[in-house]
Amino acid sequence: MKHRAVKRRSVVLGIGAGAGAVAVGGITLNAQASTTASTAAASTSAGSTPDSLVFDPDAYTELTATLTDADGADHEVTYHFWKALTYVAKPVDEKYQSLNVNVPVKIDGKKVDASRAPILFANSVGGYMPSSVADATGVGGGGMTGMPTGGASGSPAPTASSSGGTGTGEVQSGGNAMVNGGEMVSLPKLALVAGYVVVEPGARGRTLKNSAGEWYGTAPAAIVDLKAAVRYVRANKGRIPGDTARIVSCGVSAGGALSALLGASGDSPLYDTHLKEIGAADASDAIFASGDWCPITDLEHADGAYEWNWGSNELSTGKQVDQTVSKQLRAQFAEYQAGLKLRGRDGFGPLTARNYDDYLLKQYLQPSATTYLKSLSDSARTDYLAANPFLTWDGEQATFTWAGFLAHVGARKKTVPAFDAFDLSAGENNEFGAGTTEARHFTAYSLKHDTSGTTAKRLAADIPEQLRLMNPMHFLVGKANPQRARHWWIRLGTKDSDTSLTVSANLAAALAGLGDDVDHRYYWDQGHGANTDPGDFIAWIAKVCGATRK
Repeated sequence: MKHRAVKRRSVVLGIGAGAGAVAVGGITLNAQASTTASTAAASTSAGSTPDSLVFDPDAYTELTATLTDADGADHEVTYHFWKALTYVAKPVDEKYQSLNVNVPVKIDGKKVDASRAPILFANSVGGYMPSSVADATGVGGGGMTGMPTGGASGSPAPTASSSGGTGTGEVQSGGNAMVNGGEMVSLPKLALVAGYVVVEPGARGRTLKNSAGEWYGTAPAAIVDLKAAVRYVRANKGRIPGDTARIVSCGVSAGGALSALLGASGDSPLYDTHLKEIGAADASDAIFASGDWCPITDLEHADGAYEWNWGSNELSTGKQVDQTVSKQLRAQFAEYQAGLKLRGRDGFGPLTARNYDDYLLKQYLQPSATTYLKSLSDSARTDYLAANPFLTWDGEQATFTWAGFLAHVGARKKTVPAFDAFDLSAGENNEFGAGTTEARHFTAYSLKHDTSGTTAKRLAADIPEQLRLMNPMHFLVGKANPQRARHWWIRLGTKDSDTSLTVSANLAAALAGLGDDVDHRYYWDQGHGANTDPGDFIAWIAKVCGATRK
């Protein structure tokens, strides 16, 4: 990406306003907002917002970059860039509690008015580790960091569920970039070249430790920070370009989990104390839509779900995990799944541990394989079928058994338990650390079987509340949150054994049961962090935002 930076001191909102339109990558954005309307909104939006949280529309750098759209075409994009704006009045660590704003003003020399464009809110969290935009030099420059600010960590090494992946797709720099056929995909760049406003927030994460030895980025710091960042954007309606009522979040892995949580928990009072402590703006933290890739979520039930899915698969060493532990955890999943009382999509009926394999096959896996096979040339399809005899192809549809699918995926990524490790070595154990305690158990089962030497006899008293604050399912099952997002894009690779395939399927089933708009699909033969249809996501944003815009 080539940059040409020029300092500007002119009013951003309303530049180029008029009845024109810009079409990029098949998406047409109309320019209808006026300077008068924007200025009037700005004059009334501050309310009780502290001066430190008032967005300065003039304090940008103008950059020009050559960006590639979703169809592979290059465009010269001139945009205004606001760097490292602290989004809370009482930051714990400004390096992480800041955001960047990117607003397109010209695409291929034609003026763009993005004052009412959708806002892509792209977090770059990976592994529940801290992410920062402080060193970014332009759009898509944020990323996760692993080392604490207080010196050497000694923190548990990030687990595969937390920080990386395998297979065809891998997480790179959290949600900002994902692999697509070996090429990097940057949703912020795709959104900018499509004419959207892009906000990239940083957030505290689990590996941060201060000089007193206190871990200050563990749960629920990341979601609290992202909520505060949304509040900053919404408090600056009329100042910050873009439609603040059309914020669409996105993230990958742990970032995908946080994006889902952001969508599910909008305006929940459960976070109020935490938000007040850091001086968050007095505004809504609800978002309009949520894009979630391979979300590592529902952590307190993830060990059981993982064993239900991958329990019979061997590790890459060729050895099986402890089958006694695996079976006990599978039994926990069965109990949990029954308690959810979810119904499968498209009239499938109640989802249980006994029929979930059939549901995944019919609803997601076989359709995914079918789509993939139809995309191949005749010769490539013949070769693929010959190499994968578990799969039957009748010319129109792919079918196979659950056992055949598991054998096709092969080695499982993790040992048992996958998330709440007996020896406290998982990244998720660190995520639930507190004070000077680096890592803690968050399930009674793993605490009972602890091998780390902890003397605790029961889970810490705050763990249930921390789990509630970190799990979107708590805001969707039972009494659903009325301020949740209503539009959802959820994706997962079929070879992603960083978590169970049931995790995103449960999320989608819960949302669909509430009547929300849910686009949930699995990428055939793809691994953790894959994104093979980024252009469709960019078009989906235009569709859902335009369909409901008044």
